[in-house]
Amino acid sequence: MVFFKEERDWKEDLCEDIKIDMAELLEIAKRNRCAYMQADDVKVAQLWVALAEVYKHQKKIEARIERIEQAVKAIAELGDVAKREALREKAREMLKAKTPEEKDKVERIVDTLMEF
Repeated sequence: MVFFKEERDWKEDLCEDIKIDMAELLEIAKRNRCAYMQADDVKVAQLWVALAEVYKHQKKIEARIERIEQAVKAIAELGDVAKREALREKAREMLKAKTPEEKDKVERIVDTLMEF
């Protein structure tokens, strides 16, 4: 960009944290330097390599998040099973359910309470 007939590098106007992130990304992209240096437009090829690196990193993060979500879901399901059993026991004690009909009513009460 030209200011007062002085040419400046646009990267000088970036925030410091963005400068650092961009430098790190370009360092990572350098692993493929031998490939992008053979391109007709080296800068565009380098940009595509950097984009591919970001995409690869994103996929790794998504895979980790998916594993975490599965673990949290399993923990929640175990909690629900324990909660259901505790409710069932308390309801049977309080209502003194003995017959199959009374136990069935307790199950319906537990089902209703589990919705909350």
